[in-house]
Amino acid sequence: MRIAPTFNVAYRALRRNKMRSVLTALGIIIGVGAVIAMVGIGNGAKAQVEAQIASLGENVILIFSGSTTSSGIRTGWGGAGTLKIEDAEAIRREVPGVIGVSEEVVSTTQVAAGNQNWFTRIFGESADYFDIRQWPLADGVPFTPQDVRSANKVCVIGHTTATQIYGNENPIGQILRIKNVPFTITGVLTPKGLSPQGVDQDDIVVMPYTSAMKRVIGGTTLRNINVQIGDPAQIPAAQQQIISLLRQRHNIRPGRDDDFTVRTQQEIAETATATSRIMTVLLGAIAGVSLLVGGIGIMNIMLVSVTERTREIGIRLAVGARGRDVLRQFLTEAVLLSVVGGALGIGTGFWLAPLLTKFAGFPTLISNASVVMAFTVSAIIGIVFGFFPALKAARLDPIDALRYE
Repeated sequence: MRIAPTFNVAYRALRRNKMRSVLTALGIIIGVGAVIAMVGIGNGAKAQVEAQIASLGENVILIFSGSTTSSGIRTGWGGAGTLKIEDAEAIRREVPGVIGVSEEVVSTTQVAAGNQNWFTRIFGESADYFDIRQWPLADGVPFTPQDVRSANKVCVIGHTTATQIYGNENPIGQILRIKNVPFTITGVLTPKGLSPQGVDQDDIVVMPYTSAMKRVIGGTTLRNINVQIGDPAQIPAAQQQIISLLRQRHNIRPGRDDDFTVRTQQEIAETATATSRIMTVLLGAIAGVSLLVGGIGIMNIMLVSVTERTREIGIRLAVGARGRDVLRQFLTEAVLLSVVGGALGIGTGFWLAPLLTKFAGFPTLISNASVVMAFTVSAIIGIVFGFFPALKAARLDPIDALRYE
């Protein structure tokens, strides 16, 4: 039997029971649409995290103080003050490929201006910080290396802090009191939104790390060191060189644990997106169950169709049709149901994803891979679940089929 007549007969057979065919295809439509929408949610969450990681800058290596064992107690990142200003200077001086280094100290405190006050995060950084983070200013200018060397009382504030303290007033040149120390605001950062940890990155005051250590936070140790590498291909080598240099400077003997942690931006991104990948797989698998149910529905309807058309099958076999012709006929009907359902399901998925974003607030990103996968699976389901009813029809005995009432 040729392909065109086979599809023509299959189409007529499905048209004879329009409502049944529509309800059968509905299972595939819902399944494919659900897979595309659910995978889109997972991809959207992953893309959002990746965008937040990208806000850290490009080609960045982060060195965290801590991860040391003392008296049998292992501390985490930032749990022990083990990084010195001299460590950052040594990295800047001795590690090839480094184009920026920012010594970092962090604290939270109350800031005030006039009759307004706000509890925010204080970041002490070097002048390279804004280039490392690729964080331009919306207004004003950043502090300079001279401000860092002189521990000048200057700062740059985030958009949230500026709004909470000054409202619609221009904060440039205004005095911001931090622990009763007057700091002059030289610039306002462009908004960045939430960090990968869900923290408002715009709720921040950035000042020279020397000013933070001498006038606000105190102490002589750093919490982090941010390092930017010029060539991304040099990042793995630079990471190992930084580890070797710090172990040497901290007199850590072979076999002993590091008292610091070095992570590349890629490692942080992989860790942050691992949850999103797992969520994508789980959502896709849950939605895939509805595809399986749709396949079972196709098998059920095709078995009913074989029973109803037993005499028709017997007549075809009696006038010369072969078993494989009958097999192909019923298999074509099943595949046609699943393919049409898959195509309509794709449209449903594209319609459903924006609705989820609009009404539920879920970020969605539909990928071509998820569309191809869902459509392919729906076609395979038609073949797999339609094969048994088609095989049953092909194996009918013509005489018994003609006698069937």
